[in-house]
Order: sequence, then C-alpha cells, then structure tokens
Amino acid sequence: MTFLPTLKQLQYLAALHEHQHFGRAADACFVTQSTLSSGIRELETLLDAALVERTRRVVRFTPLGEKIARKAILVLREAEDLAALAQAEARPLTGEIRMGVIPTIAPFFLPKALPRLRAAWPDLKLYLREETSASVCDALGRGQVDCVLLALPFPCGDVASVKLFRDYFHIAAHKDDIHSAGKVIHPEDIDTDRLLLLEDGHCLKEHALAACGRPEYRSETSVVGTSLHTLVQMVDNRLGTTLVPDMALKAGILNGTDVETRPIDGARPYREIALVWRKSSPREEEFRLLAQALVDAASV
Repeated sequence: MTFLPTLKQLQYLAALHEHQHFGRAADACFVTQSTLSSGIRELETLLDAALVERTRRVVRFTPLGEKIARKAILVLREAEDLAALAQAEARPLTGEIRMGVIPTIAPFFLPKALPRLRAAWPDLKLYLREETSASVCDALGRGQVDCVLLALPFPCGDVASVKLFRDYFHIAAHKDDIHSAGKVIHPEDIDTDRLLLLEDGHCLKEHALAACGRPEYRSETSVVGTSLHTLVQMVDNRLGTTLVPDMALKAGILNGTDVETRPIDGARPYREIALVWRKSSPREEEFRLLAQALVDAASV
C-alpha cells in the first residue's frame, strides 16, 4: 500500500514556501511553529527525501522540495475546488469567496457595490485581497484567490472572464493649467513630459499611455505615483497632468481640490472592468451570478 501525504502536511509545506519563514507560515496555518515543523518532518519521512534546509536565519528549499511545493499548491487548489463544487451545486453564492481587487478599482467601486451584494446574497462571505494587477493574477494562478476584479486588457494567465462595464478616461489638470483648453482634449495635445503615472505593477499605467495614443512611451521619470489619490494631489500642486478613470471621478476623488477634467477626443478611451477566474474552476456559474450583481451595482 502506498502511503500518501495528508492535505494538512501539504498545507504546511505550501505555507512555508509562500512565507519562507516557519513562524509566519505557522501563523498563516493557525498552528504553533513546532506543529508546522513536525508536520513537514513527517512529510519528509514519508517521502524519504529532504525538502527544506533549516538554518537559523533562512529557509531554503531543496530542488526536490521546490518541485514538491509547487505540486502541493496545485493539489490543494484541486481539493478546494472539489469542496467548492459541492457547495456551489447545493447553494450558489453562499459560504466563502476570496476575491482579488486592484487598487485602482477597490476604493472607488467597492463602497458602492458591497452593500448591494450583501443585500442580494446575505449568506455570501466575500473576503477581499487588494494588490496590483500582476500580483493578484499570480495569486489567482496559485489558488490564493478565487476570482479577480480586474481592468482589461491585462495578461492574467489561463482565465475565463465576464466584462462588466467600460470605465472611461479623463485628462486631469490644475484649473489654471486647463482653463484655456477646449471642451475636449486631443490625444496629440497631451504633454507626456508632464504626464504623471502610477509606478510599475499597476495596469492603469499601460491603460493611460494607450489612452494618450502613446503605448510605446516608457519614460521612467513619469512614473511617480503609488495611488490615484497621490497623483491627484500632485496635479493639485501643479506638478503635471494625469488621467483619471470615470469611477474615481464619480467617487469624488477631486473633492476639495482645484483639479478639473476634460474628456479625451476621439474614440473615448476606456478600460474594461471585468471579473476573471481560472478556467478550471468549478464555480463558473457562481462567478457569473456575482458578475451580474456587480453589473447591477454599477448601473445604479
């Protein structure tokens, strides 16, 4: 008879691989450090192989340990999907859903959407994880989140998606810098040398450059902000111009500032807000229900 690792042992190994620290991994698993360490030693004994090199300062996985840890993550994701399949069949949108959200959506759309989701699906426990586009897509692939509220286009791996709505861009500048401009701004009139963008890792940077008709522009000196709020404050101090999506304007991001906006001429550039999930997920029908609820929230 082949003796197989337990899911608990694989959880301990995956947590240690993620956190690279026994104490933090133990906290993530809600066990003591000695319990986690013992569980991994039992796994090594079962497999008759060293998976982790233990030193006082660092955790170092052996080459085999790296391979087994990555496989453990996949096994755990499949086990979670198995449980989710049964739950979704019985009662959709009940229990837990872990949703990743990017920072240029979360503070502007979720305050509007979450109360409506609670009213429509009172038994849904929605746990949110806010990260940049690249990080949250990685978390989706690793099974750390179930779905992601994302702005497209953005490469997020082998995913399925539902497009929710278009979020149009506006050029934002200090009122004294924009007062002579017309009712709309032509893309060729946007001075990219004064354009303030988010730092790398935020998909809004790429979307903004595409909206200006300058997708090839990559000047590092233009990357100055860690959030849209920071960019607006810099514009308010006449340090440059930026692009602001419609949902942020509706949420009042310009309140209390001397910043004004103008629409961009032409095809009205926008980003597509979408809900994405792994194609292999058994909860597709639930995510489509969730997507429709988000569309309804956006239309109010």
